[in-house]
Amino acid sequence: MNKINPKKLLNSKWTAVNPQRKEKHFVVSEVEFDEEGNVISCFIEAVMSKRSVAIDWHDLKDESTWVHGWK
Repeated sequence: MNKINPKKLLNSKWTAVNPQRKEKHFVVSEVEFDEEGNVISCFIEAVMSKRSVAIDWHDLKDESTWVHGWK
C-alpha cells in the first residue's frame, strides 16, 4: 500500500499500472481541503495529453492501480 501524506499530495507524480488512452504518467494538479484539513477534492492530470480527471485520493494507495513516481 502506498503511503500518502495529504499535505504533500499536490504536484506528486504517479504512474498508472494499466495505462488507458496511452496515458501512463500523471501529476496531482489540484487538491482542495476543508477547514479541518481533510481532502475534499483531488484532480490528476495526464502529462502527455493534459487531460484532468477528478479522483478519490485514497485510490492512489492501491498499488495494483498506481505506483508512486514515474516508472
